[in-house]
Amino acid sequence: MQDVKVYITDREGVQHEVMAPTDMAMNLMEVVRSYELAPEGTIGVCGGMAMCASCQCYITSDHQLNEMEYDEDAMLAEAFHVQENSRLSCQIPITEYLDGLKLTLAQEV
Repeated sequence: MQDVKVYITDREGVQHEVMAPTDMAMNLMEVVRSYELAPEGTIGVCGGMAMCASCQCYITSDHQLNEMEYDEDAMLAEAFHVQENSRLSCQIPITEYLDGLKLTLAQEV
């Protein structure tokens, strides 16, 4: 499988069905940026280094994701609007296991 279907609800509450490539070493934050689902300069401010939480999202489907690493956990501990299902989209690589994933972008701080 080369592309997976991901459902992304933007900060205005609009759901987008997008195709994300599994063969380009992308992460969810890069997919959001490539589809321009958030205003430029408001998501992925740190470039995907888990240092800003601008790409925080809420995983709303029951998918098994990669384990949260220390840097992501530490950043979310200091972020605003964190929920139990919060993740940094820059830390979630696109794999075939994400097919059908649903997520909502956290509000901008």
